[in-house]
Amino acid sequence: MRKIMINARLIACSLFTALAAVSAADAASGEAKAVKHNHWHFAGPFGTFDQNALQRGFQVYETVCSSCHGLELISFRNLGDKGGPFYLPSCPAGIPDSVDCANPNENPVVKAIAANYKFQITDGPDDGGEMFQRPAVPSDRVPGPYANDQIARLANNNALPPDLSLITKARHHGPDYVYSLLSGYEDAPSTVEIAVGQYYNPYFHGDMSQNLKPEYVDEQGHPEDGVEVPLGGVLAMAPPLADGIVEYTDGSPQTVEQYAADVTEFLMWAAEPKMEARKSLGVVALIYLVILAGILYWSYRKIWADAH
Repeated sequence: MRKIMINARLIACSLFTALAAVSAADAASGEAKAVKHNHWHFAGPFGTFDQNALQRGFQVYETVCSSCHGLELISFRNLGDKGGPFYLPSCPAGIPDSVDCANPNENPVVKAIAANYKFQITDGPDDGGEMFQRPAVPSDRVPGPYANDQIARLANNNALPPDLSLITKARHHGPDYVYSLLSGYEDAPSTVEIAVGQYYNPYFHGDMSQNLKPEYVDEQGHPEDGVEVPLGGVLAMAPPLADGIVEYTDGSPQTVEQYAADVTEFLMWAAEPKMEARKSLGVVALIYLVILAGILYWSYRKIWADAH
């Protein structure tokens, strides 16, 4: 009994320590502006991805984001899977009948994207024992911009750009946060001073009290009375989007807001490429359970109808 009480105390102390650490981390991280809530096609139990938005989002990713961020959990052939950006249920005119365009490995759009991607695949060794570069094929993973984390840090002032495969699942508020961050850069308030290579974003968690100019803090380093600490924080990523930076061919607005929404939808698909199939299966399972419950209830009433 004494041993159980000691273990219970240890567990309680561990939980208290963990909660205290989390609270301290939250306090240190400062406050950020409430995220924007966008209307997403994929939201809700019956939500689906908008294929046009996914295609535009991939275009934004390839044109802008891929210069710094990888997508290492996605293969090119995933782009042609059912529910993916470039899925083709049947081949367009001009494609031989022998080609099965529903097969992502034979999808001509996916093959063209892989072959012409901005980064090639490091393969080998060849017959001479050397590694070599080659164009990608549908079965290859989408190559990242850097060979390793050390090179990535050297190219980004010691900041490591995160892989974007699961970014909408790895951040609180998921797609709303990513959308808000990408479209929410602002000029820094006049009360703060931002270091070279840092950029202010009200949706990024940080502690802006550390950036207050000397005239706005007291001798202890605390904000002077009446000085409001701005929401948000600073990050090493410069504003990646600007109006007109990506040319759309479908007539969609070429604005920061549209780019941010499209690439966020694409990154949500990258994090959950089987979402539509999962939701469809869930709906079928619920219908089955409702029917089964009805049959069981009817059977119960039938069997016990004559019982007193």
